[in-house]
Amino acid sequence: MELNILNEQGKTVEAADAVFGREYNEALVHQIVVAYQANARLGTRAQLNRRDVHHSTKKPWRQKGTGRARSGMTSSPVWRGGGRTFPNSPDENFSQKVNKKMYRAAMASIYSKLVADERLVAVETIKAELPKTKAFADQLKALGLNDRTLIIVGENEYDENINLASRNLKDVLVVTPRYADPLCLIYFDKIVVTKAAVAQIEEMLA
Repeated sequence: MELNILNEQGKTVEAADAVFGREYNEALVHQIVVAYQANARLGTRAQLNRRDVHHSTKKPWRQKGTGRARSGMTSSPVWRGGGRTFPNSPDENFSQKVNKKMYRAAMASIYSKLVADERLVAVETIKAELPKTKAFADQLKALGLNDRTLIIVGENEYDENINLASRNLKDVLVVTPRYADPLCLIYFDKIVVTKAAVAQIEEMLA
């Protein structure tokens, strides 16, 4: 298939159907997005067990004769303020395993959906001659990119100038193909890929 180059009539970029023209697999994309979020999650929850809660070791009442159930100490999980039976610990692991084949198929499905929804556009190249935010913002405005925009450039196109020029723009993120994750592709309204980035994306996902 071919991707039309933004603001340049008649010019196109050759793109592989296996990456940019495949059928959308919603179930697979959902699974990959959930796994990506789970793998970024930190186990910071900590609850107290019977040993950790502040309590007295005194027996609340005598063993027999009160008519109530026998009780040893107030740290029991059945007491208010007692320890948890199965407490969450800070080293809890939420990670999910994702096969490379599944990840590549999901990413290709996302790229194909972006093309079908006309949210992905191609450009010849994007460069920042100077590390100036205003100049870079004007360059994007000239291309008609006013929404939340993810710009994917080739490895050789990403330099210090483009990093400094783009990092202060609130709704703009510039990355190379290997850092374009599923959440970014779904979150941003417009995805801009350079000609060099298209070739690298195909090499990664083919």
